[in-house]
Amino acid sequence: MGGTEHLTVAREGATLVLTLNRPEAKNALSLPMLVGLYDGWIEADEDDSVRSIVLTGAGGAFCAGMDLKALAGNGMAGEEYRDRLKADPDLHWKAMLRHHRPRKPVIAAVEGACVAGGTEILQGTDIRVAAETAVFGLFEVRRGLFPIGGSTVRLPRQIPRTHALEMLLTGRPYPAREAAAVGLVGRVVPEGEALATALEIAERINACGPLAVEAVKASVYESADLTETEGLAAELARGWPVFDTADAREGARAFAEKRTPDFKRA
Repeated sequence: MGGTEHLTVAREGATLVLTLNRPEAKNALSLPMLVGLYDGWIEADEDDSVRSIVLTGAGGAFCAGMDLKALAGNGMAGEEYRDRLKADPDLHWKAMLRHHRPRKPVIAAVEGACVAGGTEILQGTDIRVAAETAVFGLFEVRRGLFPIGGSTVRLPRQIPRTHALEMLLTGRPYPAREAAAVGLVGRVVPEGEALATALEIAERINACGPLAVEAVKASVYESADLTETEGLAAELARGWPVFDTADAREGARAFAEKRTPDFKRA
């Protein structure tokens, strides 16, 4: 397993847990953190034993956005991290899920601040759990900046446009309950329980057929910008091959035999 000085990687069964780990800076994004995130997404994609991913933050915060000083390389990032960025100038966008979508489901477990770049990364995740004390928001316009991590495109597609524009144009904070009410997060749980809840969701996903899970996720995203007719055709192209897998046959047998299926990703 990988990881860097600002990002830890751990396994919980078939779940890869990525933890943003700069609690002294509310997990503001640094170059080592971005490199670790990118490596984590790739590790999950390439390791068939990983069936889901949980993204969370250490120290009671999720992510407070970009740390511009750290990203400028003022001694907080080693030469190896700067070399990685030089070798792939798109790496930071892939790390933030702007230019990369993992094959496996990504569940966000949010405690505390999830603002600016934190809210932008959140929009690249699939399922979102927030503690009731979590706070969200895109503060860029308040500083004369642009939320260039994808929010002007993604947010109006994920929540009603009127709410997206209010969030983008006012730069105000949104408490967890309000974020859930507009559809930015799916669950609100007591403080300190976001990670445990996310892992419970991940475990339910892990118990399902991995080929089916990945095909369902891919179908949802690839049909998002299609007409209904085009989307239904794309769904058939994705869905029918799943029925011709050994896992599909195992699922049917297990149901008939009243036992837990033993999926082999085949």
